[in-house]
Amino acid sequence: MFDTMTLTKALGAGCGTLLVFLLGNFTADMLFETGGGHGEGDHAAGYVIEVASDEGAASEAEEGPTFEELLASADVGKGAKVFGKCKACHKVEDGANATGPFLYGIVNRAVGAVDGFGYSGALVAVAETWTPENLDHFLENPKGFAPGTKMSFAGLKKPADRANLIAYLDTLGD
Repeated sequence: MFDTMTLTKALGAGCGTLLVFLLGNFTADMLFETGGGHGEGDHAAGYVIEVASDEGAASEAEEGPTFEELLASADVGKGAKVFGKCKACHKVEDGANATGPFLYGIVNRAVGAVDGFGYSGALVAVAETWTPENLDHFLENPKGFAPGTKMSFAGLKKPADRANLIAYLDTLGD
């Protein structure tokens, strides 16, 4: 049924296609030689990114100033600038709630004490008073300090920014 010539053409086309793929693979290996895989060997492509280990990060964190030292040397002016990140949701005028409760007199105020503001139960469960230390932990990672809080802010990662902000907020009280 099949003629020999058609069968020969089909077999030749298959072998030719296989030959093209093998030559393409060989050429690509020569052009993009990696030297044995995963960055090893004399002709390694790419580069190595140095990453600090957890032990190094822990020792660096211990070497920095304590929160008490940062708070003692805090800059109220810089704290007022950091407060710019809070303005979208909080006001500093006494009794002026916004998306978040007003922050006038927040330092050493009872947690959840603003009348007329609907707090999530998460905040009241983690602390009784907004001490500078509690504020520091909350401002660093609100959702980590009070899981379930309605506050969607990601937090302030720099300890100096948190200390400056807390010093600024402390000037707003009575």
